[in-house]
Amino acid sequence: MSMIEFKDVEKYYGHFHALKDINLKIDAGETVVLIGPSGSGKSTLIRTVNGLEEIQEGQLIVDGYDLHDPKTDMNKIRKNVGMVFQHFNLYNNKSVLENIMLAPRLVLKRDEAENKKIAMELLERVGLADKADNMPSALSGGQKQRVAIARSLAMKPKCLLFDEPTSALDPEMVGGVLKVMREIAQDSAMTMLVVTHEMDFAKAVADRVIFMADGAILEDASTEEFFKAPKNERAKQFLSQVDSH
Repeated sequence: MSMIEFKDVEKYYGHFHALKDINLKIDAGETVVLIGPSGSGKSTLIRTVNGLEEIQEGQLIVDGYDLHDPKTDMNKIRKNVGMVFQHFNLYNNKSVLENIMLAPRLVLKRDEAENKKIAMELLERVGLADKADNMPSALSGGQKQRVAIARSLAMKPKCLLFDEPTSALDPEMVGGVLKVMREIAQDSAMTMLVVTHEMDFAKAVADRVIFMADGAILEDASTEEFFKAPKNERAKQFLSQVDSH
C-alpha cells in the first residue's frame, strides 16, 4: 500500500519552477533516500509531504489524504508524518524530556505517566537517557539531533521525513545520528523518506534511491542498481564526484 504518492506534481516559487512533473510512489514500510546536487529540489519535495510547502498542480496523496484538497486537515497528516530538520528546532526553554513529551501531551492528549514512560524509553533508544533533565543548550549538535529524532518518534508516526539531518553536524557527531536512523529503518513498519549526502548510509539502509536535479526526478532505482550501474548521465557524474571526495 502506498504511504506517499505524487501524481504530476508541479511546484513554483513565482516564476521559478522548483518541482517538475513529479511522479513518485513510496510504499508503507519503505526506506527511500533522495540524493542529488544542491538546489535540485530534494528539500522542497520532502517539505511538501507534510504541507510545509504547497504544490500548485497535480495530486499529493499522503496516508490516504489529498494534500492539495483545501478540505484536508493538515494537523491530521502531521500526527502521522514526523519530520526531523537540519537544525533540530528544539525548545531551548524546556528540558530534553519536556521537548519529547510536549507534542504527545498537546496533540494526542496522552496520559502523563505513559507519556513520560514512552519519552524515557525513546531517550534510552537514542542513547541519551542520562540527559533527560538537561537543557538543549548543554547538548552537542549530534545529541540535539538524536533528541529531535526521539521527539518525532514520540508521536508514533507512520512515516518519518528527514531533511539533511546530519549536514549541520561536525563530522564526529554524524555517526551517532546515522546509527539511530539505521535502527529506525530496520523497523519494518516505519516509512522513511530521507534527504541526505551520506552515500554509505544510503547504500546500507535504503530500499530505493531517487536522484534529483533541476527540480526533476532523473532516476528512481533499487539501491543496488543505482550504485552499481546508474542509467542517467547526470547521476553517473554526481556519483563519480561524490566518490572522489
